[in-house]
Amino acid sequence: MLGYGGGPSSIPLVHTEVVKKYKWMTDEEFSDVLALGNSLPGPIITKMGGYIGYRVGGVIGLLNAVLATVLPTVFIMIGLIGTLSRFQDSPVIKGMTQAVAPVVGVMLFSLAYSFAKKAKFDLGWTVTLTLSIFSLIFYQFMNIHPGFIIGVLLLYGLLGGKVKVFTEKEKE
Repeated sequence: MLGYGGGPSSIPLVHTEVVKKYKWMTDEEFSDVLALGNSLPGPIITKMGGYIGYRVGGVIGLLNAVLATVLPTVFIMIGLIGTLSRFQDSPVIKGMTQAVAPVVGVMLFSLAYSFAKKAKFDLGWTVTLTLSIFSLIFYQFMNIHPGFIIGVLLLYGLLGGKVKVFTEKEKE
């Protein structure tokens, strides 16, 4: 309910609840679920919620998590669509949207930073920064679909355990 801006902006909230508060997963497991969820089609938060629900409560947990993720949004959207269409040009509504955007940005940056720290620990700074920069270039400037980028990086991770590349850990 508090994930303003769509599924990706809810990820830091889910991370806080699942990893820090309830300790249902580790940071690494959460990162894996996030990567897998991003590589599959459909809304990320529903896929993650379904997996986390299944892990915690089996099939009943999965159904509960998916319904808890989808139904509130459906009901809220039904209620807000008519109201929003009447007030879409209101300076107050535009101001509210603009005021929330920086907070969402900070939350996403914070989550990205925690993932980078974890990746740095496993891969070393050289590989982490190289993969991050290339991912940014491919996504932002070359308009490569994020699912493809994630798929390539998953393949790299799969092969990375067998094929040693230029990691800082090798130098130690």
